[in-house]
Amino acid sequence: MAGSTQINLDASTVRNVVEEVLRSLGHDVAPSPAQAAPTSCGNNGRPRRRFGIFDEAGSAARAALDAYHQLKEKGVAGRVKVVEIVKGICEEKAVEWGKLEFEETKIGRLDHKIEKLQIVKLVPGVEWLKPYGLSGDHGITLEEFTPFGVVGAITPVTHSIPTVSGNVINIVAAGNAVVFNPHPGGARCATEAIRTFNQAIHRELGIENLICTVEHPTLESFDALCQAPEIDLLCVTGGPGVVQAAMRSGKRAICAGPGNPPVLIDETADIEKAARCIVEGGAYDNNLLCIGEKEIFVLDSVADRFVRAFKEAGAAQLNRSQLDRLTAEAFTDSKDAGGCSHPVLNRDLIGKDACVLGRTAGITVSADTQLLFADSDPDHPFVMEEQMMPMIPVIRVPSVERGIELAKKAEHGYKHSSIIHSLNVDHMTAMARALDSTLFVKNGPSTAGLGLGGEGYLSYSIATTTGEGITNPKTFTRTRRCVMVDNLRIY
Repeated sequence: MAGSTQINLDASTVRNVVEEVLRSLGHDVAPSPAQAAPTSCGNNGRPRRRFGIFDEAGSAARAALDAYHQLKEKGVAGRVKVVEIVKGICEEKAVEWGKLEFEETKIGRLDHKIEKLQIVKLVPGVEWLKPYGLSGDHGITLEEFTPFGVVGAITPVTHSIPTVSGNVINIVAAGNAVVFNPHPGGARCATEAIRTFNQAIHRELGIENLICTVEHPTLESFDALCQAPEIDLLCVTGGPGVVQAAMRSGKRAICAGPGNPPVLIDETADIEKAARCIVEGGAYDNNLLCIGEKEIFVLDSVADRFVRAFKEAGAAQLNRSQLDRLTAEAFTDSKDAGGCSHPVLNRDLIGKDACVLGRTAGITVSADTQLLFADSDPDHPFVMEEQMMPMIPVIRVPSVERGIELAKKAEHGYKHSSIIHSLNVDHMTAMARALDSTLFVKNGPSTAGLGLGGEGYLSYSIATTTGEGITNPKTFTRTRRCVMVDNLRIY
């Protein structure tokens, strides 16, 4: 026909156009055969989208692999869009999801649960992945950071939605899909967040299961996730048991293990500032942070002054009998396979408010008290165990050398986090070398180590056990080199 143009459309393109028109008119659209695999049937027999929620790890891993291939087709722009979606939803739903997580886990502080979601926007995204190029007499070389494929991730009960969200940003910015096996104690809120993320991603990009989870996680589902052939990499944030299991899986694992961060205060420190900083970091979310100050070693010469400053900063002091009473409730003795006795933490007190711990100790403190403290011996269970309660033991030491020695013992060689308050560079250097921790904060709260009041960037998984450090998008990539050989330079 004169003046007309013939357009050839394949079946897939036609279907996409029709689906878009139907959606705009408010009609439900059945998925294509390629999309239908990860769905099940509802009561009316029509396909029901899963949006990342699966009964078992194998199905989740297979769906995530399909989503990974779809993400590759969307390019870097698709990754950028996913990061924007996750950050935007976390900020929008911070109050709602903070309450949801607080009600489910019953640990920590509601205001800090909300804040941890509001600051998810500080987690770095695609901008972190900058190619490295070389040009010389023999040609051009380009090194780029490319995805692994599907990442299996384990998240803790202490920061369920924030860790899921931060991991998604890092992992998807790197070009991967992810399957979560969250801690059972925080699985319901994690599932809600993952479903919401996927729904938004599907609306924007048409990818349904980029972020998957096992709805009812167990040790068996964790093992199945580790063994699933579709999983190329593991990211584990948790205690020693789950970290060791991941490292035995035969897959490469990025492991954020336990910590027991010590604080050292010497005679040159700004004592009043040190007291305020320790309350700020050690009381955050009732001391659930793995980087949070857990025990204080202070020189005898400034110890009394520090105790006064600590009280003025809002911490409440327990006497010896009150500490003994709290310790009896917080720990029980158990014997290991070799018959050696060791303390076991009472998990009913983890993350509880300072006033609750105070009542347990036999003291009444105001509801707005953020932190308790008590003079302690260096081998006390509150010193040696990562107790995750807003109660910090204070150990008086005769010298910086002795303080560093005891701090290293309390940190157990986890190489996680440590803090010093000092104006003496030699003391800072000595402690840094002795503890060799992944995070070392000088003259600030522990949270400054994650860019909160200090320079840097935020992450909710700190890979201390396997050495990657504070995770970022580059952590979840492989480095690939592309070489073109020839005399290609103009000059």
